[in-house]
Amino acid sequence: MDVQRKLEILADAAKYDASCASSGTETRDSRNGKGMGSTDAGMGICHSYAPDGRCISLLKILLTNACNYDCLYCINRASSNVQRARFTVEEAVKLTLDFYRRNYIEGLFLSSGIIRSPNYTMEQVVRVARSLREDHHFRGYIHLKTIPEADDALIAEAGKYADRLSINIEVPTESSLSKLAPEKDVRAIRRTMGRLRLRLDEAQETKKDKRAPRFAPAGQSTQMIVGADTSNDQTILEASANLYGSYKLKRVYYSAFSPIPDASRSLPLQAPPLIREHRLYQADWLLRVYGFDLGEITDPLEGGMLPLDIDPKLAWALRHRERFPLDVNRASREDLLRVPGFGVKTVDRIISARRVTNLCSADLARLRVPRNKVLPFIVLPDHKPPAQLLDSNRLLQLFRPPATQMGFGF
Repeated sequence: MDVQRKLEILADAAKYDASCASSGTETRDSRNGKGMGSTDAGMGICHSYAPDGRCISLLKILLTNACNYDCLYCINRASSNVQRARFTVEEAVKLTLDFYRRNYIEGLFLSSGIIRSPNYTMEQVVRVARSLREDHHFRGYIHLKTIPEADDALIAEAGKYADRLSINIEVPTESSLSKLAPEKDVRAIRRTMGRLRLRLDEAQETKKDKRAPRFAPAGQSTQMIVGADTSNDQTILEASANLYGSYKLKRVYYSAFSPIPDASRSLPLQAPPLIREHRLYQADWLLRVYGFDLGEITDPLEGGMLPLDIDPKLAWALRHRERFPLDVNRASREDLLRVPGFGVKTVDRIISARRVTNLCSADLARLRVPRNKVLPFIVLPDHKPPAQLLDSNRLLQLFRPPATQMGFGF
């Protein structure tokens, strides 16, 4: 099989892994004429966007889509009837360098099916990164998928060459993992995450010492599949909060389950709505950035599910109307972060600006705030929402998307 055909198969097989953002690493470049490639603040993966608006990408491939494991949700499982392919280490290295020279990519995201043994697979993955760094002095971004059962020495070597490491926990509960992926051990996954955290903590402590060995400066991440089991959003977010607290993960990524050919009866027949994945990402930001507690985000009356028609921050505000309206010129930063339509940067700009002036409606326009979403929840010198508006049952209808005619499915 030629390399072009391998690339078609193994790039397509890698598309289901969402845990591939790549911000937060150290800055490197090759402007001194030594080596090849660079990293930059906000480096991205595939078709993500950096803070300065650039669209940037990584080559995202599997080393092989052959696998000893038979995870029911995976298109590359052992019993799946798909065409198999495998890159040699040299082919993966050459592809990365060739794509970089053509200005297609700025780095590599590399994962693999498990072949022969976890140690053998991890060794092959590490060889690619080692060759890029040591043989070709590649200074671009590298994200490696790690194998939980692999020896600690291999994991440590992976962190030496990679900017970020990730281990997919796949589903939020141990019972679901045992049912859908019987060969995987959630305890082994968490042990490896724990070892990674210890090494990351050690690297952080010795960061100022240039002689200290580097270890995955962009940290570790993971992925959870949404909709492959019966877990509700509350359970998924509880698992995420535990992972953030226990292992200092940079991110938990959510990937909506995609039905696969010849699927097991244990799997749902239809994919969950993509908007559910989007709402989980929004809720995740509320936990990590906006200071929300886990118990505040989902409504017990909704069976632990996030509403699909409005975002979780707006849903919280509508459940706690007694806390509004807020005086923008007097409210604390923590309270302003809970106003629907106010982001972190907007709140920081508001706090900075109100030190020298009283903000009014025109100032919100200059801050590009979605005024229709914000105005019912705030007070300004030239604006005060009608008292009956917050008490009205019609307030929710102002934010719901308009109804559309459903199709007939043909």
